Amino acid sequence: MDARFTDEQDEIRRTLRELLGKRCGPEELRAAVDTLAGHDPALWATLAEQLGLPGLALPETHGGVGCTVTELALACEETGRALAPTPLLATAVLTAPLLLALGTGAQRAELLPALASGGLTAALAVPGPALATALALTGHDGRGEWAGGGRAGGVQARRTEGGWQLYGQVDQVLDGHSARLLVIAAHTGGFARSRVLLFLVRADAAGLTRVRQTALDATRPQGRVQLRNTPAELLGSEAADVLPALARLGDTAAACLAAEAVGAAARVLERTVEYVGQREQFGRPVGSFQAVKHRLADAYVQVQAARSAAYYAAWAAAEATAPARGETAGGLALAQALEALRRAAAEGIQLHGGIGFTWEHEAHLYFKRAAGDELLFGPVHRLRAHAADAAHVFEEAGT
Repeated sequence: MDARFTDEQDEIRRTLRELLGKRCGPEELRAAVDTLAGHDPALWATLAEQLGLPGLALPETHGGVGCTVTELALACEETGRALAPTPLLATAVLTAPLLLALGTGAQRAELLPALASGGLTAALAVPGPALATALALTGHDGRGEWAGGGRAGGVQARRTEGGWQLYGQVDQVLDGHSARLLVIAAHTGGFARSRVLLFLVRADAAGLTRVRQTALDATRPQGRVQLRNTPAELLGSEAADVLPALARLGDTAAACLAAEAVGAAARVLERTVEYVGQREQFGRPVGSFQAVKHRLADAYVQVQAARSAAYYAAWAAAEATAPARGETAGGLALAQALEALRRAAAEGIQLHGGIGFTWEHEAHLYFKRAAGDELLFGPVHRLRAHAADAAHVFEEAGT
């Protein structure tokens, strides 16, 4: 592994940091999350047109930039620093790879260029609070029981004369209230022979109702999706092996999420260091006290370790030979990054003193990002436990 970044990768980071510094400050961030969509469409259009961010990891043959997961993770690190509320995670990280991997030639030709241009946003809908399980981050369900298991609940698909119809409800869909395209995991075939397939549902489909939910982390808007005999298009073919595709997606998504969490942790730690260097107590800066130095040093070491893990996970996910080796570093990197973000954000709130607890200050937004991501993609101890199980860490030799 070459740990050095290329000139192109450094340029992506520098340009994105400058742009977000100008367009996604504290006031712009709060204004964006209060909108109906939960993000600033003008900022998203700029990220798409000037930087090609939605199509960063898509092939050039499908309108993308042709970069790898590594570049996408570096971009996520910068959006994490700013807590930028954009459709990047839902569209480019969670949905586009599935369309590329499972879609038919016609579906890829129609949808991927639109996603890469930023004109089309998409969201992945997984029934129940089971996104981490579906992505094989906290467990592995070979039958897809998380999607309803053929029983009542979840989302059920049935074939009709004109194609497919979906019936059910999904409560926690990132950008599900605003995305123009939904990729929905549903069960088909009844209980005894049920299996999970993925379906495409357009925003204007009959029988589709979407409502924005109140989320712990307002910078990660979520929607409730209700389907009542809603017409849907099968993604790919019925022979598609959906569960392994979701597991592969989980590792790359975890690498991007880890990089995003590292960016947020680094930023809140930087702000805290700046503040304790200025705030005085007993006639000297708070940051000069040994106890404060120790706390910040411990948080810094944890953030740097998490950054190394996130970079390695992104590199491993981007390597063509990684799937053959069975190397899945994303889950562990995500666990370390979420822990580092929670630690840095907690220290930030404490060391900012009275203002750190106020609604007006940004410190609580970073803490909510850590807690919200752990609810969606964790918790940390389950991420680590599943990685240990997959690596057979606790199995006796010869068993």
